Amino acid sequence: MLRQDLKYPSDFNSEVKKATAELYNRVEKFIPEVEWQFHAPLIYEINRLKKEKNIAILTHNYQTPEIFHCVSDIVGDSLKLAYEARDSKADTIVLCGVHFMAETAKILSPEKNVLIPDERAGCSLSESITADDIRLLKQKYPGVPVVTYVNTSAEVKAETDVCCTSGNAKHVVESLGTDKVIFLPDEYLAKNIAKQTKVEIIAWKGRCEVHERFTAEEILAYKNQHKNIVVLAHPECSPDVVAVSDFSGSTAGMNNYVKNNQPQKVIMVTECSMSDNVAIENPNVEFIRPCNLCPHMKRISLKKIFDAIRYNQYQVEVNKDIINKARISIDRMLEIGRST
Repeated sequence: MLRQDLKYPSDFNSEVKKATAELYNRVEKFIPEVEWQFHAPLIYEINRLKKEKNIAILTHNYQTPEIFHCVSDIVGDSLKLAYEARDSKADTIVLCGVHFMAETAKILSPEKNVLIPDERAGCSLSESITADDIRLLKQKYPGVPVVTYVNTSAEVKAETDVCCTSGNAKHVVESLGTDKVIFLPDEYLAKNIAKQTKVEIIAWKGRCEVHERFTAEEILAYKNQHKNIVVLAHPECSPDVVAVSDFSGSTAGMNNYVKNNQPQKVIMVTECSMSDNVAIENPNVEFIRPCNLCPHMKRISLKKIFDAIRYNQYQVEVNKDIINKARISIDRMLEIGRST
């Protein structure tokens, strides 16, 4: 029987402690033992229930370590989560990220029950553009294909020729074989891609509220303070920030850079929980953390994941006509991503 009366930390009993001990060994450098006493009962219940109910928890790289490392079945960037949502054999997907990610999961698996632990988990980029905006751009630039970043609503994807992520944006743009594309909605990502391709990029004015706060001056100050440090920047940062960085790539790209190169000291210029999660996998690398939090990602918590599973709450629904249209642009992205 499902327990309805979890109380913390009184439920941190010997059974829970034993069952979660291995998980705590992974995250103990980032979660104090006193805090773990509150997390562990929830982790225990979530992991028990997801097996009982055939639930898969898909988690973005920006989630906190107790979620990312302790209850998740699949972790990664937007592209990986999209593949996994499509291919999952679970009856229910719990998307630990923001709302557009949960919508994408529903579009790719409309027969599945898709939950988001907090329906208020939005995105400044997604909110910066509407389907009407795209229709007006199509009128202004007739015949120019529309490439839309996945950080957008289902309605926007439905008006799009092909979606992309920060990791495959250049490949997607160049795959169209045109000399000009409309690229939406991230202004900085568009400018960074424009520097890498001969394709003319028509950009929008959307920005990520996390990445736009980083400045080149801030990054240079870190480089002056920490000699031989390697700076990894997300391409949603401004071109000025990317220019003073050593590498620019998606969250998956940054993760792989650290894993493959094992720099002595590194800064990941992105949402700060990412550094914690990568540090756990790379104990020999020292991470300097310029910490900008995403307020939307941080709406997701273990308690909200538990409640989503317990009550089957915050189901993500997308209109069938929108699903059919949006699915085309996402499938094209996945096919391009597979071939590059």
